[in-house]
Parts: sequence; C-alpha cells; structure tokens
Amino acid sequence: MKYKSQQVAYWFFALSVILLVLQIAYGFVMAFAHLGYDGLHEIIPFNAASATHKNLLVVWILSGFMGAAYYIIPDEAERELISIPLVKLQFWSLAIVGVVAVIGFHLGWWEGRKFLEIPRPLDYLVVINVLLFLYIILMTLFTGKKRTTTSLVLSMGLFFAALLYLPGMIWFDNQTMDSFFRWWVVHLWVEGVWELIMGGILAYLLIKLTGVDRELIEKWLYVIVGLTFLSGVLGTGHHYYYIGTPKYWLMIGGIFSAMEPLAFLGMALFAIAMYRKGEKRHPNKLALTWTLGTAILSFVGAGLLGVAHTLPAVNLWTHGTFVTAMHGHLAFWGAYGMLVLGMITYAMPLITGRKMYTKPGANYAFWLSNIGMIGMTTAFAVAGVTQVYLERKVGMDFVDVQLAMEVHFLILIGAASIFTLGIVLYIINFFKYGSPSNEALVTA
Repeated sequence: MKYKSQQVAYWFFALSVILLVLQIAYGFVMAFAHLGYDGLHEIIPFNAASATHKNLLVVWILSGFMGAAYYIIPDEAERELISIPLVKLQFWSLAIVGVVAVIGFHLGWWEGRKFLEIPRPLDYLVVINVLLFLYIILMTLFTGKKRTTTSLVLSMGLFFAALLYLPGMIWFDNQTMDSFFRWWVVHLWVEGVWELIMGGILAYLLIKLTGVDRELIEKWLYVIVGLTFLSGVLGTGHHYYYIGTPKYWLMIGGIFSAMEPLAFLGMALFAIAMYRKGEKRHPNKLALTWTLGTAILSFVGAGLLGVAHTLPAVNLWTHGTFVTAMHGHLAFWGAYGMLVLGMITYAMPLITGRKMYTKPGANYAFWLSNIGMIGMTTAFAVAGVTQVYLERKVGMDFVDVQLAMEVHFLILIGAASIFTLGIVLYIINFFKYGSPSNEALVTA
C-alpha cells in the first residue's frame, strides 16, 4: 500500500461482508418459506424478505466496488484521495440509507417496483451519496500524476452506473413506460456498466498478480468495453418481450442476447491468457484464484446460463420461473460477488500489513462457497424446469406445483448451507487481519 488514504477501503469492505451475511440470512428465510416453514411471516413477510434479499445484494456489491475504487484510484493516479472526511461522510450516509431502506421494507415503506423497491425519498439520498463518491474519485484521478486505461475504464463504469440510476426515478403513469425505463437501471447496470467496473478491477488485479505488461492487459480492456456496449445495450430488449413494447424488440433482444456471452468469454480468455503469460509469482495465490474464478464463473453464470433461457422461444416458457433464479444467482456471484471478494483478498494484506496468505480457512472459504453456489444453481435449475413443465405445459395449479417442488428446496438449503459455511470462513479470515495499519505503508 503506497498511500495512507487507501486504508478507507477497509470500511467499505467490512460493510460489504456484513451485508452479505444479512443477504444470506434473508435467502434462508425465503427458502424455508418455500418449504412451508414460514413461521416468521408476521415479522418478515415473504415480499419484505424478497425485497431485502435483492437490495442487500446490490448494496454489498456496490460497497465492495466503492472500496475497490478507493483502493485502486490513488494507486493508479499516484496521489492521496482528495478528502478523507468526505469519504467518511459518504461511507456513513451509504450505511444509514441501507439500514433505513431495510427497516422500511419491513414496515411496508417501498415503491413495489421489482428490483427498485427503495422509496423515492431514499432514492434522492442515494443520488447525493453517489455524486459525492464520484466527486472524490474523479477529482483524485484528474488531479493525480497519471490516468491509466485501467483507472479510466473503472471510473467510466462508476460514472455511468450513477447516470443510469436516474431513469428509474422518473415517474410514469403508464406501466409499459415505467417498465421500459426501469430496465435501463436493472439491465444496463448488471449487463452493461457493471461489466466496465468488472473489467477495470479485473485488469488491475491481473497487473498486480501476474506481472504481465500493463500495455498488453489494457489492450484487452478495449475489446471488453466494445463487446459490452455492442451486446449489453441492445440486449436490454430481452426484457421487453412481455411489457407492451413494439414487436421489433423481440428480434433485437433475441439477437443481441445471444451475443452477450461474448463479453464474458472475452473476460475469461483475457484472465486465463494473462495468467499463462505471467512470470511473476505473487505470494497471494488465493487472490489470483478468486480473480480467475471470477472470469470463469461469470462466463458460465452470466453468459451461458443467461443466453440459455433469454432467447425468445425459450423465454416464452421460462420467464418468471426459478430458471431465472438459476441464472441470476450464478451470474451475480461469478461476475460481481467473487470479484469483490477477490479484491478484498488482494487488498487486506496490503492495508493491514499482515500477510496471512496461506491460512487453510481462506482456501476452504473459496472452495466451499463455490461448491455451494454451484449446488444452489443446480437446485434452482431443476426446480425451474419442473415448474415450467408442470405449470406451463401440463397446466397444474400454481400451489400444487409449489408443493411438488419442495424436494428441490431441501437440496437448495443443503447447498446454501455449504455456501454459507464458506462465507463464514471468509469473514472470520477477514476480521483476523484486524484494522488498517500505518506500518503497511511502503515507498515503492
């Protein structure tokens, strides 16, 4: 760690892993409810658990992205962050908005718009918070000594993520118009600008961990950016099949959805190629394992499983079933969850000065969490196929189909328990590092 202000990343990383634990807890609440054990319904109704589970996912990943940016940008720009007090203000306001939103869901205070449930007053606070974050990042970058491609791609992703939050705040009386612009946030975040953030962080980690020449790695970034915009922007059309938009979106969404795996394939090939070219043997092998795992599982979860059910002829049957949950869980975990945990794994020894690279619990955390997630994905896939066949082909009643799927949720809970054990081991290792230390500062 070259700059003292990089230490602030620790607080965002800590918030990120705490929110991850909460998200998992709400996932278990929903899983047991699907089994018929809904004893918490009076306290946590299913809709509140669902909204909380999904929104905690977004916030813990965003907190991880912010921590990554606060660590990477000073290193790339070769200067301290412009203001630590502003960073602290931004951190606490983010945490408070998140807590208030979760409490609000349990009290029935929400908008009821899928994936954008946060009430409108909190939306404005989110905008102010993100504008403050962007001010800190961009001022640090553009007053620094250097502006690398890696830092510019990362900053561009963060900027457009903020910009594309705004369409979801526009009020429409028409349901089709509301859904049309809502997907500008939901889709263009996770299948557009978040991929730019992913590319920037992935490039930074590969530069640091493999020793491959920066110029070679950053050339790959241009390819990834091009593929992301080519496929991701018009691929939004695969959400427009059923909301009343013109029928040409059926063709556009189908064609460009089929192209979306190319961006993730590019990232996977990029990471593996850089690993093979790398001559540097970085002692933090676990961070490299998380980095390569991100590239591979994002291609499988976001790329292959995404296109497997978003093409029109398939999505006609799978839309709104657990097949979507199959894709969503492995996609978010592979593309963004693992990336955040990989960045934390790389940064923590440098922030604290405690180089605990070979702790067995940390290795178990990687394997158990990934085995558990693959098991969950499989359980969702089988449940989804069962649901499609019985409900939409055979014509069974919705409730009868839910009862028929209960066995799959037993398997899901078992796999989720393995995943949770891995995350617990990861968090134990995280807090074993302790707090940031000035002794970790280096001059080179």
